[in-house]
Amino acid sequence: MSDGAVDLRVPDLATLHQRRSEKWSGHQPDVLASTVAEMDFPLAPGITAALHEAIDRHDLGYTPPAGTGLPTAFASFARRRLDWAVDPDQITLVPDVMAGLIELSRALVAPGEQVAFFTPAYPPFFNELPQAGVKLAQLPLTAGGEADLDTLEASFAGGARILVLTNPHNPTGQIVPQPVLEQIADLCVGYAGWVLADEIHAPLVLEGATYTPWLEVSDAARECGIALTSASKAFNVAGLKAALVITASDRARDVVRRLPLLTDRVGLLGIIAAEAAFLHGDGWLDAVRKQLAANRRLLGQLLEAELPDITWMPPEASYVAWLDCRALSLGDDPAATFLDRGRIALSRGLDYGREGAGFVRLNFGTSPEHVTDAIMRMARAVGR
Repeated sequence: MSDGAVDLRVPDLATLHQRRSEKWSGHQPDVLASTVAEMDFPLAPGITAALHEAIDRHDLGYTPPAGTGLPTAFASFARRRLDWAVDPDQITLVPDVMAGLIELSRALVAPGEQVAFFTPAYPPFFNELPQAGVKLAQLPLTAGGEADLDTLEASFAGGARILVLTNPHNPTGQIVPQPVLEQIADLCVGYAGWVLADEIHAPLVLEGATYTPWLEVSDAARECGIALTSASKAFNVAGLKAALVITASDRARDVVRRLPLLTDRVGLLGIIAAEAAFLHGDGWLDAVRKQLAANRRLLGQLLEAELPDITWMPPEASYVAWLDCRALSLGDDPAATFLDRGRIALSRGLDYGREGAGFVRLNFGTSPEHVTDAIMRMARAVGR
């Protein structure tokens, strides 16, 4: 047990491999998977109870076009957990954050116009945003993992119309400070641009960090921005397909009204799970954040002891670690060596853009035992 009544015990490797999700179904039984952003912890009891109740009443039909309690549930959660005043009437449901980003891009810019984002970046930005007919403008983060505002201004001046801003960032786990967010908002207003703020990892901000939701930054941010989030990362329900598009101005709301009927494609079980998470998941979420902070400390200790040539910046949020393996001389794709020699599956840095050459992303949303096993497998792979 962990944190009182909350059970965060993670199964052994053989049991984890019985799962059918992407993280665990794609590898041989001897491989420890530390890739896809899925946590290994048991679900929050309120979520499992709500889902079991839905099954017991045979409630697997179509999602109602209106009248679900999810917007109100999220507004309550946002006020409690994120110090964010959200108007439930300014929330629109979509199947997932990527679907929302694609359709908002279609609504905001003409085919061939530019959508910018900071790199390294979530791999679907490269693969799926072009479905909106847009061109991609990749903006490298600074060596310290910070947003380069000069590069952003040059991109807006060069024709970019949208910045997809991932905050907290994936894969680095860093949080954009409020003063930088304010400057981004001012740039957007000055160049008549938009910010689409992907805030899916926000509920997992760890101890020692301060996070500001985009729509709480300034009046300028509310006028030029739209936020997107979900219960999927914080509560481990990505397969149930329910996300939220949130606005805080009439201008932004008018854009959302032009979206196709994405609410029809939101899963009913996703809504049920998200409502339960946002209304009844606080105790579980507190225990998970506490465990993730402990895992982050453990990961730092293990890297220092076993793999001192790997450098990293401990993430301020979520459960992914962006590891610089270039000093190990394993080439552009060190994940291949770790898998082949250590039987540890890590996310390829190259999938996050050209800045990911020589990097891997490690998922530490699991037990301390599996975190330790991951680093020991990596160490064995390089002869340590």
